[in-house]
Amino acid sequence: MRNVGLGKMFEQWRHEIQEEKARADWWEKKFHDAQAREVTCKKSLDDSQKEKQMLRARVAELEMALQQHRSHNSVIELRASLSRIKNLKGKVEELETTLQNCKNQIELLEANNEQLGEQLH
Repeated sequence: MRNVGLGKMFEQWRHEIQEEKARADWWEKKFHDAQAREVTCKKSLDDSQKEKQMLRARVAELEMALQQHRSHNSVIELRASLSRIKNLKGKVEELETTLQNCKNQIELLEANNEQLGEQLH
């Protein structure tokens, strides 16, 4: 049976309509898939941004800990240096005392030497 003036039979129209419906269904499926990927990408982006914020906070925390550690090490090094300085001062004082004692002994020996030299004359 022919449709009036259209030149196609009913089966041809039915087949063409089914093909168009199939194409429309395919595009609709593609559209829904794209929407699903978009939702997934947005969630992934949100998760990444949250992780980035957490990492920045952790970096700031670690930088502060490093600064505190460096300050603590500086204090320890300063205390160690102060202790070495005190030890060296003590050694210098001992050496100065020993040197003074040696000078005194030299003076005594020179005085004794003069007395012995006078006694020999």
